[in-house]
Amino acid sequence: MMTSDGARAVLERFYAAESAYVAAGGPGRAGFAEIAACLHPQVVLHQAPGLPFTGEWRGAEGMERFMGVMTELWQSVEFLEQRHLVDDERIVVVNEVRFVARASGRKLDTSLVQMMTVRSGLLFEIRPYYWDPAAVSEVLTPG
Repeated sequence: MMTSDGARAVLERFYAAESAYVAAGGPGRAGFAEIAACLHPQVVLHQAPGLPFTGEWRGAEGMERFMGVMTELWQSVEFLEQRHLVDDERIVVVNEVRFVARASGRKLDTSLVQMMTVRSGLLFEIRPYYWDPAAVSEVLTPG
């Protein structure tokens, strides 16, 4: 059984590593090791249909490919506010996030809820839910 402090600690490490990876420019410019250290070997990320980065991303390799896509799309990802609801291995994270599109520099402030599962102190499953998926797609559309 994981403590809520342990779950929060892995999440804080993951979010900090993710933000640093995107800000540094991703593959070839940033190391993935800090993100990978937070991931269970069988991690799976489920991104909803309708997003420019939809799909299932499996294992550290899948997560690294996903982070490459995110880095192509976003110049920065800043977590403005987070609330964690922890129940053993299940965590719900309520985020207020600021994304900045790489191509246009346009900003999007939005809410993002993530349902996560932690196993053996590592992220095992991630299911994000964006408040306004259409706004995500729109801010990424050159124009």
